Amino acid sequence: MRAPTIRSITAACLALALAGCISLGGGAKPPKFLLTLTAEKPVAAGTTSQGSAASMIVVMEPETSQKLAVMRVPVQVDDTSVAYLVDAAWIERPSKLLRGLLAETLRGQTSVLVLEDSQSMAAGGVRLAGQLIDMGYDARSTSVVVRFDALRTLPDGTVQSKRFESVVPGIQPKAEFVGPALNQAANDVARQVAAWILGG
Repeated sequence: MRAPTIRSITAACLALALAGCISLGGGAKPPKFLLTLTAEKPVAAGTTSQGSAASMIVVMEPETSQKLAVMRVPVQVDDTSVAYLVDAAWIERPSKLLRGLLAETLRGQTSVLVLEDSQSMAAGGVRLAGQLIDMGYDARSTSVVVRFDALRTLPDGTVQSKRFESVVPGIQPKAEFVGPALNQAANDVARQVAAWILGG
């Protein structure tokens, strides 16, 4: 059998497997699942932190591509095609959700004051910014992927970058499975980033 024919059959099988799970269009029907990100170890009520502008950590909202600048959960169908998961939507921008998760994870691991850029634009301290590359479902590997290029700016002006990634394999392309897996992967990335920021 010729290679093009094999590729055609493989693509057809993938399309059948994903039928009813993803959509190329919008649609007015409201989603069954509204997704968010929650920290696995949220800061306890009554916990306090303090610090000067020079010692605090400010978490900026990451930049994103247009693929993630919407409220839908992207599905990478192949190298050039993106669809969206049926019956699922984020409660707010994925980049904003990740910013909140990063900040909460950092607060749980340090007594240093941690703010989000919507709370303070004060100069000084350590700034965590970057680009959210991926936070969605990969149909090719039946995996959930969260990928973040972090950018750390130190008080002396030194800028450092590092890519973080977490993959949760073996996930069915359905909102009830993808949502928890995305939260798991995002928390894994947040822990990695916090260790990098606090590790000096």
